[in-house]
This record gives sequence, C-alpha cells and structure tokens, in this order.
Amino acid sequence: MRRSRSPALPFQSLSAISASSALKNHKISATTVRDDFNDLVAVMHYTRAAHDLGLWNSERTLIERHFPDRTAPLLEAGCGAGRVTLGLWNLGYRNLTAFDFAQELLDQARSLAAARGADHGPDAIRFLHADATRLSQCNLSDCIAPKERTGRCGPADERTIASEFAALSSQRSAPFAGALFMFNGLMQIPGRENRRAALRELHSVCVPGAPLLFTTHDRNHSSTERALWRLERVRWERGEQDPRLVEFGDRYFEETGVGRTFMHLPDRAEIVADLAATGWTHIFDAMRRKVAPETKPVRDFSDECRFWVATREA
Repeated sequence: MRRSRSPALPFQSLSAISASSALKNHKISATTVRDDFNDLVAVMHYTRAAHDLGLWNSERTLIERHFPDRTAPLLEAGCGAGRVTLGLWNLGYRNLTAFDFAQELLDQARSLAAARGADHGPDAIRFLHADATRLSQCNLSDCIAPKERTGRCGPADERTIASEFAALSSQRSAPFAGALFMFNGLMQIPGRENRRAALRELHSVCVPGAPLLFTTHDRNHSSTERALWRLERVRWERGEQDPRLVEFGDRYFEETGVGRTFMHLPDRAEIVADLAATGWTHIFDAMRRKVAPETKPVRDFSDECRFWVATREA
C-alpha cells in the first residue's frame, strides 16, 4: 500500500494544503501520517484500488519470482485497505499475516477479506493493527500459529501483545519466510532512523535468507527529477524548505480525491546503505518499467517507482 503519485515539482509551494495554520510549522510525524491515512478521502481512494485494481503486473512478476512457496508464512507490512494482501490471496498464497497502523484502512482490508472468503478457516488472512517500527509490541506469535485462525486479532489479543511477543523473542523464533512492504510504504515513515528501525524489526521476525520486497521512488531516475532536486537542495541550504519536512528528500502534498501525503524520495545509494545497516543483503533493484508493462489504470494510480529485493542475513 501507499501513495505513489506526487505533484510535478518537488519544491512547489505547499500553502494550498488544507491544514490549519497552527500545524504548518510542526514537523511531520508518524501521527501526521496515520491521521492522513485515516482520513475519509484517503480511505475511499485506497479502498477503491483494493477492490478494483489488484496487483500490478510488476508486483505479480516479482512476487512469483521471489516467493515461489505459496504455503510459506509471509508478512505484509503497511497492508492498507488490502490491495496487495488480497492479490496474494488470489494468487493462492495461504499463510498470510498483514498489518497496518491506520485503523480505518485496516478495517477496509478486513471487510474485503470477508467479502472474498479469506477471513475464516485454517487459511484465513491474519490482520493486525501495528506499527512497522514497533513490531516487538505485536503478538505475531499468536497470529502465526494459533489453535484456530479467525482472520483478526481483537482487543483481547492486543492487551497481551507485549508479553506474547516477549515470549516469542525469548525463544529466538523468526516466524516469517518472507516479507513485503509495497507501494512505497517504507518511505512514508518520517525520519531515516525510523525507516531503519522498521527494516530492523522486519529482520527480527524473518528467517535467515528470507526475501524482502518493497518499493521506493528514486529522485534521480530522470534528468528532469535530478534538475528539480538540485533546486530543492539549494532551498535546504538556504533554510527555505517547508519547515514541516524532516530531511532532504521529504515531500508533503495534497491531491484531489487522494488526500494528504507524506513521502520520502531517496536516491539509490541511500537505500543500499540502509539495507546494509539493518542486516539485509541487497540482491535486486529496478525501475518498474523495466520489470513489466503496466495497464493504464495502474499508471493512472501510481507513477514510476523502484522495486527492491533483499534477503535477511543470518
């Protein structure tokens, strides 16, 4: 899940964003991002995509290439309204756990799973309300091997999250054979150290050798982007950037019918370094257009992005 489209100029004025003036000098935080995703406009946008769009051709190509075992336990971070989660289900993956920190989107994912018969029985999709930077507070142990899968972890589970995950950690068990963080979700975590924290948390719950598939933008992917970001660099050097942004590469903008979006746009070197620093071995990356041609609805929904695959080091 996560918004991929953005205005043409990375440094354009953000004064049109419908936020109160009191908030305009506050740094973007996880709370900002969560509130934006829980907003009705965003919920409707992603719910439509989950119901109508499904997996992109590029996503399906790389999923089938790097996750060949459809019975292996997989974890999807930032599942949103369930577009990728149910796409995996439709491909025959039957051991899925998915989480998001936006409760309104997660409710839509659960509703879609119920509509498609993926919410009950031994192969039910398990959904969790969780933060990628704090997976140690989530009872993934209960969702991986419950006596009876129900498709969701309710309030009673959440009260025992910390103790159950502590027990899992004490056993040094890494329950997942692979992980996905699709549609630039990792890049919607404000702050590089927080993004690295999410990568470390995913590392901690995956077995050695497990693949991680995710996407980012690439601010150097075209000559136009490079020129625009050079101008944005000058703004930062002069202290003229949007004061809400946390670091160079950040964006915060609003689109009609989509809502407000925070997005960090890295360069390739940044992601390679982040993977190395968090226990992941980089094995593949390519721009989406190099992976597979996309339909017009997909291109309208999402602009160009870079796919990444890494494997968990021992």
